[in-house]
Order: sequence, then structure tokens, then C-alpha cells
Amino acid sequence: MKKKWIIVGVVAFVLVSFVGSLTSQYNALVSQNEAVTGAWAQVENVLQRRNDLIPNLIETVKGYAAHEKEVFEKIAEARARLAGARTINEKVQANQQLDSALSRLLVVVEQYPNLKANQNFIALQDELAGTENRIAVERQRYNLMVQSYNVMVKTFPTNIVARLMGFEKKDAYFAAEAGAKEVPKVQF
Repeated sequence: MKKKWIIVGVVAFVLVSFVGSLTSQYNALVSQNEAVTGAWAQVENVLQRRNDLIPNLIETVKGYAAHEKEVFEKIAEARARLAGARTINEKVQANQQLDSALSRLLVVVEQYPNLKANQNFIALQDELAGTENRIAVERQRYNLMVQSYNVMVKTFPTNIVARLMGFEKKDAYFAAEAGAKEVPKVQF
């Protein structure tokens, strides 16, 4: 009789251990699957950040640069007229135009002391680089999550639980697109 209870106890222990192992593997698969989903959501988050940020930055810089560009164009035109002037009267008029353009530049600088297109362009470049770096980091994290999940789905004995419970390998790795080796062009 004792031997019978020992066998029943061993079988029950093996059965409970097996069910516990299956449950643990299932929960790990669910956790990994959710990690992949979360990593993808973060990729979408930084892509949305780029979509929201970059056009606004470009328009801001365009506005500042266009304002300064007009002043610098007026200065360049006046300098060209001065250089092309042949008579004294033409030189005086060209010089007056140059003085007027320079005085507009001084007014702009006085009213907007921080208005310098080069600083805005540097800020835009920094934001572009930062955003692209964030995207690259999140893509890398996503690929690592997919890799970890795929390893779990393919590894024995979890692969059996994965097949039974409908977990499949993910093929959605981020890879460079065909034109990714080309330098992106930002036009103003």
C-alpha cells in the first residue's frame, strides 16, 4: 500500500511540475510578446516625434532665415550696385541704399539680439540628429526584443508550448531600406 502512495505521489509531483513548467513558459511567452509590442509602440512614438518636430523646426528656421535672408540680399544688392556704379551720382545712390540696408540689419539685430540664422540651423541639425538617434535606438531595442522572443519561441521545450498556444515567430525585424545608404536631403 505504501508503494502505491509513493507512485501516486511521484506521478502527482511530476504532473504538477509539468503543468507549472507549461504555465511558466506560457507566461514568459506572453511577457516577451508584450515586450515586442511595447518596443514597436516606442518606435512609433519616436517616429511620431519626428513627424511632429521636424516640420515645425524647419518652418521656424525658414522664418528666421527668410527674415535675415531678405536683409542680407538687400545688402548684397546695394553692394553690387555700388561696385557697378560709374558716376558719382550712381555711387552716392548705391551708397545710400547700402546704408539703408545696413541700418535695417542693425534694427533687426537690436530688436532680436538672439536672431541668428546660424544658431537656428545648428539647433535644427542637433534636433534632427537627436531625433534620428532616438529612432535608431528604439529600432535597435525593438530588434533585440524580437530576437529574444524568437529565440524563446524556437527553443525546446518552450517551442512546444508556443505551438500549442499559437505563438509564432515574428519576422518583423527592422532592416535598412534599399535607399538607406543615400544621404538624406533637407531642403529649405
